[in-house]
Amino acid sequence: MIHRLRPDDVLELVSPLSQLLWDAVDSGASVGFLPPVDPVETLAYWDSVRLAIADGSRVLLVTIVDGNMMGTIQLDLATRPNATHRAEVCKLMVHRSARRQGYGRALMQQAEAVALEEGRTLLVLDTRKGDPSEALYRSAGYIRAGEIPQYARGAGAELHATVFYYKLLGLEM
Repeated sequence: MIHRLRPDDVLELVSPLSQLLWDAVDSGASVGFLPPVDPVETLAYWDSVRLAIADGSRVLLVTIVDGNMMGTIQLDLATRPNATHRAEVCKLMVHRSARRQGYGRALMQQAEAVALEEGRTLLVLDTRKGDPSEALYRSAGYIRAGEIPQYARGAGAELHATVFYYKLLGLEM
């Protein structure tokens, strides 16, 4: 089941959220961290997410099945006056034991529904070029906008290209 977390929920679930982040990074996901992830850094990250939820600039959705954290996705809600129609989809993470079971797609669909509830009609995201997530995003109707070479550092210090995608919500494509 997918839940939208409140700031207090993040405090209660910081351990499974951190474990999911560690699993994502250890399995090679490009989510802004490099292995090994420092537990203190992880706690600081989830606290920053909690604060962003509290100020209304972030939405955190999680999938919990039988008490296990299977995945998360975030919407970073643009706050500038000329940007309140858009949000960035970020940190889609599915535990490696739960991948290819529909959790990522379900989180994407729920994020889109929440975006519309929040008045957001344009979603943007980026991902490492060649990652399996690209196929998910394309199959969910996201349109490739372009790529930037040498955008993000990998675990072995190599630089990877990032591909940007967008999706217009509430419009027939």
